[in-house]
Amino acid sequence: MSTKKSTFEQNLSELEKLVQKLESGKLNLDDSLKNFEQSVKYYQECKKYLSKAQKKIKILSQSLEEEDFD
Repeated sequence: MSTKKSTFEQNLSELEKLVQKLESGKLNLDDSLKNFEQSVKYYQECKKYLSKAQKKIKILSQSLEEEDFD
């Protein structure tokens, strides 16, 4: 993973690539472990993005419920 801030979509794409490599069964043990470790990092980044998005949606939804549309 680079030091530059990546998007959710970039992290998800990289995670998908690593999972495909792992599922192929063509990696040796060391490469499998490295790929798995990297995939956990991408997963954690995706989870952070989704958690932030969920919080924003909750806040926005609450503000909509408080609006008086009469």
